[in-house]
Parts: sequence; C-alpha cells; structure tokens
Amino acid sequence: MAIYMVYEDALALMKRWTPSESLQKHMLAVETAMRAYARKYGEPEEKWAITAILHDFDYEKAPETHPFKGVEMLREMGYPEDVLEAILGHADVPEHPRNSLMARVLFAVDELVGLITAAVYVRPDRSIQSLELSSLKKKFKDKAFAARVDREGIVRGAQELGVDLDEHMAFVLEAMKADAQRLGLG
Repeated sequence: MAIYMVYEDALALMKRWTPSESLQKHMLAVETAMRAYARKYGEPEEKWAITAILHDFDYEKAPETHPFKGVEMLREMGYPEDVLEAILGHADVPEHPRNSLMARVLFAVDELVGLITAAVYVRPDRSIQSLELSSLKKKFKDKAFAARVDREGIVRGAQELGVDLDEHMAFVLEAMKADAQRLGLG
C-alpha cells in the first residue's frame, strides 16, 4: 500500500515523535539543505523534504534501533522504498549502501548542518548571516569544536556527491542562510 506523501503529515509525525526542539530544528535544517540540492539537481523537492523531516524522527524514542525502527514504521505506513532506503543510508552501515542521489545528499548534509548550527551558536550575534565559509572551515578543522560531529562523514559525503568539500559547505551554508528565520538562526 503506497501512500500519497504529504509534507504536513510528515512534519506532524516528526513533531509527535520528537519532543526535543533542537532535534526538530536539526531535521528542519536538513530539510532546507535537501530542498536546495533537490532544486539544484532537478529532483522532487517535496519528496526530498519529507525524507529529511523523517530521517531522525525515531531517534529520541528509539535511539538504540534508530533508524531501523522508524523505517519499519514508515514502511508499514506505506512510504516509498526510495525514501526508506535514503533514511537507512544515513546510518552509514554496509547493509544499506547509498545507491540513490537522494540517499547520498541526505548523508552529505546531515552532519554538516549540525556543524553549521553549532558554529552559529558560538557567534557573538548568534546569526548565520555573519558566518563566513572561512570561519566555518576553521571550526571544521578544530576537532575540539562540536566534537561529536562526524567530520570524516562530511568529507565522505561530499566525495560521494562528487563535489568539492568547500563548494558543498558553501552551498549548504547559503541554503541555511536563506531559511535562517524558520531555522531560528536569524
């Protein structure tokens, strides 16, 4: 049974399952980056946005089985396999290779938006608008800053997309700047 995916339904599901405002904002930031890449590559923006919104929805309630438990639920609800495969691919496990462009983009932006958000939070004005690529690159190189961010994953994500790391970082940063108010980074 396939469902017609509706963004508002995915957003409501995410909010029901994700009490943490910071994790909700993370998924919105991933959505912003995914929408930007979907437009760049001529892919279905709404589908990519829904994938982003749901990629971590089960994390707080089932961290030990994330994202597998969430994907199982989404499969029962009738979400398309390409969405589920992209979500599974962001777990970075060999059993779920990133075979689609959507899966590679989700993996490539997931950790990067976390780094960008952390870099904004330590800025004196707490605004993404004043964050320059050069400052972000310095934060990226500083392993003590946002130490839980998987920098190797960010590098691999850009490689899997076939884009230069600086170009990838700049693209996601600009996408997030354009959506700063909604992301709470204004």
